[in-house]
Amino acid sequence: MNDDQKWMKLAIKQSIKAEKKGEIPVGAIIVKDGILISSSHNESIMGHDPTAHAEIQVIRLAGKKLKNYRLTGSTLYVTLEPCAMCLGAIMHARIGKVIYGAYDIKSGVCGSNQNLTSASFFNHKIKVSGGILEGECKLILSSFFYARRRIDKLTN
Repeated sequence: MNDDQKWMKLAIKQSIKAEKKGEIPVGAIIVKDGILISSSHNESIMGHDPTAHAEIQVIRLAGKKLKNYRLTGSTLYVTLEPCAMCLGAIMHARIGKVIYGAYDIKSGVCGSNQNLTSASFFNHKIKVSGGILEGECKLILSSFFYARRRIDKLTN
């Protein structure tokens, strides 16, 4: 197991925490200089907050821990390809690298649906790598939505 897989496993643990709370199971962690800085997961449903995606949550925690809104030199691991909102936060935080698990063909903006990572309106440039432990990340998400659809069918 390489380092990216090792760190993604921790993000996956966060996604499972989200699922147990009834949240869409996306987890994220931030690592800097080989040290775990923060970990979190989606909390939009519980918090009644559309901005409480895993990436936003983990960036907020890292900023507080490091006492800096700039997270230069850090790597964000997330189980699902970031959306436009999250990519904006990643860019503004000056995160150096994003590693994600599952591709998001509906709303992913790091190469799947769109590729905004090199958009000219961002001053900052990041490195991006997708598909790390993709099967495991996809399975957690697809199982969650499958169960949700079954419940919806039973209750309607």
